[in-house]
Amino acid sequence: MKFTYVIACQIYGTQKAKKELHAEEILNLMKENEALRVAYVDEKTTGRDEKEYYSVLVKYDQQLQREVEIYRVKLPGPLKLGEGKPENQNHAFIFTRGDAVQTIDMNQDNYFEEALKMRNLLEEYKHNYGTRKPTILGVREHIFTGSVSSLARFMSAQETSFVTLGQRVLANPLKVRMHYGHPDVFDRFWFLTRGGVSKASRVINISEDIFAGFNCTLRGGNVTHHEYIQVGKGRDVGLNQVSMFEAKVASGNGEQVLSRDVYRLGHRLDFFRMLSFFYTTVGFFFNTMMVILTVYAFLWGRLYLALSGVEAAMQSNSNNNKALGTILNQQFIIQLGFFTALPMIVENSIEHGFLQAVWDFLTMQLQLSSVFYTFSMGTRSHFFGRTILHGGAKYRATGRGFVVEHKSFAENYRLFARSHFVKAIELGLILIIYATHSPVATKTFVYIAMTITSWFLVASWFMAPFVFNPSGFDWLKTVYDFDDFMNWIWYKGSVFAKAEQSWERWWYEEQDHLKVTGLWGKLFEIILDLRFFFFQYGIVFQLGIAAESTSIAVYLLSWVVMFVVIGIYVVMAYTQNKYAAKEHIIYRLVQFLVIVFGILLIVALLQFTSFKFVDIFTSLLAFIPTGWGLISIAQVFRPFLQSSIIWNGVISVARLYDIMFGVIVMVPVALLSWLPGLQNMQTKILFNEAFSRGLRIFQIVTGKKSQA
Repeated sequence: MKFTYVIACQIYGTQKAKKELHAEEILNLMKENEALRVAYVDEKTTGRDEKEYYSVLVKYDQQLQREVEIYRVKLPGPLKLGEGKPENQNHAFIFTRGDAVQTIDMNQDNYFEEALKMRNLLEEYKHNYGTRKPTILGVREHIFTGSVSSLARFMSAQETSFVTLGQRVLANPLKVRMHYGHPDVFDRFWFLTRGGVSKASRVINISEDIFAGFNCTLRGGNVTHHEYIQVGKGRDVGLNQVSMFEAKVASGNGEQVLSRDVYRLGHRLDFFRMLSFFYTTVGFFFNTMMVILTVYAFLWGRLYLALSGVEAAMQSNSNNNKALGTILNQQFIIQLGFFTALPMIVENSIEHGFLQAVWDFLTMQLQLSSVFYTFSMGTRSHFFGRTILHGGAKYRATGRGFVVEHKSFAENYRLFARSHFVKAIELGLILIIYATHSPVATKTFVYIAMTITSWFLVASWFMAPFVFNPSGFDWLKTVYDFDDFMNWIWYKGSVFAKAEQSWERWWYEEQDHLKVTGLWGKLFEIILDLRFFFFQYGIVFQLGIAAESTSIAVYLLSWVVMFVVIGIYVVMAYTQNKYAAKEHIIYRLVQFLVIVFGILLIVALLQFTSFKFVDIFTSLLAFIPTGWGLISIAQVFRPFLQSSIIWNGVISVARLYDIMFGVIVMVPVALLSWLPGLQNMQTKILFNEAFSRGLRIFQIVTGKKSQA
């Protein structure tokens, strides 16, 4: 009875009422473990629409052979006003006993020999660390999920260096260690009088754990770290889970930037602690975002130089390109994750020896860790940037289950379309236009030296979700995935459809951040979207029909053409909706007239102007980004446009763009799936032996089923 174990399960009462299996399993746990207590929130309907809420603590009585209530505390209202997890922790906090509380998440574990060291850890409360005694005792973690797949190994290696070496340095000498969701031991009396172990305000406290550390530091507490005791921890093992977790952490960091706690810490800490604090929390994400923005600035700058003809004038001095190539290759080192890998090498050197650390690092490179780290940078910078610009971070339930299964193309597209695929297409398009219009591109080596880092970024953002997807290059699965993707795009379901079923629902959900943003956020979004019009501005002057004219009239005429094309599309869509089913003769007549008009226009242009056939394909490079820019701006003005006739046109054009993006992403995947032997090679490289064998047996079984 030295310890009390309290499981905080908010919804246990609801599960009991519905007779769910989860409730039976929790009851079974209490039967097996006498010291176990479960805290949950009970709702009772008293009047017509009135409800009473209670925090309840229950245990299993061995004499009575049933569950009994120990405490029932009436709450002033519904519990879940803020984020779920911190509310859960704080409501169960009152039922704990003793001087210290250890908070353990569901994905954490303990070992018997480590539990024996708990007495030693609690003795630390009597010793001064610096000027005062500790209020949070930090312990190291042992990540035990690293052997499942290469992806789990990358995450495990990264996490291990952070929860051991990283925490050690943060605690001493930097003195900026916070509570990062580890199984830390809290001084119970100290925290009970200071608002509990978590902050639970909705949205702003999405990374609730670290706010306990902020709170502790601001109120004169002391956070330490102890290496002699460790607790097991299971990390996410699938790319989708990993990405959702990183998105949550990046969004949480964006909210921290906007929080009062960070503002106050920035004011109160001394200069050196403040710098350490910045780099280890917000600064890490800020720097990641700056690396990605640097790539954007560089590529847009080079494109401008190429299209404006300035680069041709600069060609007389060729040394500047060599110098630029050298500088960019420094950025490549950061991008590949060598800086994030450096702590891993140091940590492995301490734990396993230097040669083993180097061998592990080389093995990880062969398992495409650089692709994963580059992809991770995209996730972090996208969600951090979006939260800074618009706010409105969401809690993403990653599940943390042992999920190593094939994810469909539609699911990957939903998760990564806006954060990775669209951006990779944009950067790839810049690189292609630069290759065709730059005099530097004639010197192949110089072009490769200058753009190889950017091409690697584009390839990583495109291919990582499929490279790290079990059976990602299985031909049959790829065919079924594409069918599933097209069904999702064209789903004409009810208004109650979920984002997983309907493209339209997903499209609206992707704009949710624009609902919560202010005027400045919307203004910045529009300014950022204006970059897509630059393609058009640069390329129309390169067309044969422009006859090397630099007049602004050429650009204005291109906008006239753009609106004519949009007008034709609207007419076609309108006639299809109105006449295609019943009076299809009229619909066919409109189609015929549009085709005749198009042919006559091309003939007239060929006869009377310096128009070339290649101009049609070149102008697509100009007009497609312009269309995407117009849709992005239309989304910002959604409150004004939604009730007008224009909005239906915006939705239908946006759907076409998503089909086009899906096809562009699918082409390399289909090509790699078609190549023989690649699937087996992927399985062998990325997954451990037991999983590879299981995957092959699964393929044989499903193969037999399909034949039957």
